[in-house]
Amino acid sequence: MAASKSYSVDMTHGGLAGKIIIFALPLIASGILQQSFNAVDVAMVGRFTGPEAMAAVGSNGVIISILVNLFLGIAVGANVVIANYIGMKNDAATARSVATVAVVSLISGVILLIAGVSLARPILEAMSAPPDVIDGATLYLRIYFLGMPFIMVYNFGSAIMRSMGDTKRPFYALLAGALVNAVLDYILVRYFAMGVSGVAIATVLANGVNAVIIIALLRREPEPFTLHIRRMAVSMPDLVKMLKIGIPAGLQGMVFSVSNIFIQTTVNSFGSAAVAGSAAAQTYESYCYYIISAFAASTIAFTGQNYGAGMLDRCRRVLWICMGLCMALAGAANLIISYNSEWFLSVFTGDTEVIRYATERIDSALRFQFIAATYEISGAYMRGLGYSMTPTLLTILGTCVLRIVWVHTISVHYHTFPALLLVYPVSWAITGLMVMTAAIIVARIVRRRHASLTH
Repeated sequence: MAASKSYSVDMTHGGLAGKIIIFALPLIASGILQQSFNAVDVAMVGRFTGPEAMAAVGSNGVIISILVNLFLGIAVGANVVIANYIGMKNDAATARSVATVAVVSLISGVILLIAGVSLARPILEAMSAPPDVIDGATLYLRIYFLGMPFIMVYNFGSAIMRSMGDTKRPFYALLAGALVNAVLDYILVRYFAMGVSGVAIATVLANGVNAVIIIALLRREPEPFTLHIRRMAVSMPDLVKMLKIGIPAGLQGMVFSVSNIFIQTTVNSFGSAAVAGSAAAQTYESYCYYIISAFAASTIAFTGQNYGAGMLDRCRRVLWICMGLCMALAGAANLIISYNSEWFLSVFTGDTEVIRYATERIDSALRFQFIAATYEISGAYMRGLGYSMTPTLLTILGTCVLRIVWVHTISVHYHTFPALLLVYPVSWAITGLMVMTAAIIVARIVRRRHASLTH
């Protein structure tokens, strides 16, 4: 039986551009809502507690990314595998994969809970977090990671729904969680003066709401997508396929985050105002990047289903349509925020020194962020075709290695905030050129292989 028709997009028939937009828009909204959890946290403590608490909450994104990205990569692998099975119309394999994903999500959540609580302070110390920030940052991280099982259940459940063309209901689930987070943030910080611990507790409870809703939705989904709690089991062949695609994607995200730790460590050397300003600017970077991430997820899902159905020409059209739409929308968002930065930053703080650093980050990095679409969309296309290691290695080389070298050379020589942040557009452009070239080569290899199998 097919997935719920009113929510799903038919990826293998009809026009592509309109369907890709319909599929991507809820993902963009979902990404903005996910980021709003942290943005609301930062804004609340910035307004009612102070810049040190704002820095403590806002500077933790890179640490969370390091610990979480491997498992989010595996969720990407699950998305591709299930999408391929749907394209093949293999209901039995789809059902096995859904059961496997359910088990993996729970195990991932527990592992991350233990790792996050244990490693929070050592990582912050290694990053040279300012003395007036480290205690609050440690507290926030430890409470945040208590909710990691909820986060993993939501993200893996969303991956299942994306593979069958449904991005709307995961957005509705996230909307409910975002509202819970905002209300609890205000109550716990404004009226109970709980500061950093209050926003962390609110986030955990909101993620719990997300997880409960996504489980309820999957339990009511028609076969073969139904989540049967008592039938949860791991299919090793399907798990291996997920890991083959997902681990390289996750490692890319982890190494990407490690390189950003070097940048964050240098940001820390400019003091708590720079940390707070960078955190405020990064919030808008994350908002804009979710446009890129949404079209990357669209590329994976549409390519995965069409590749499973053997429609390679349609896969190629998916790549270029997603690339064009992504660069246009992300570029527009970048320009809107950069030319109205003072207004956008006023949401977080009135501190002139914090705003100065935030503005410098927006002018040096955010304005050019749309360039990152070149490698994100190309890499997603290759993963949809089953080639995950190639974009991983190229992205690590072009982005991560370059950033580490930059921090220890250019940034040391000039030691100014704009000189440090210029590494972002430079690394995006170099990586994009390499990954786009690789995508064209991989597409030719896949086409020749498919032709030899069908003749």
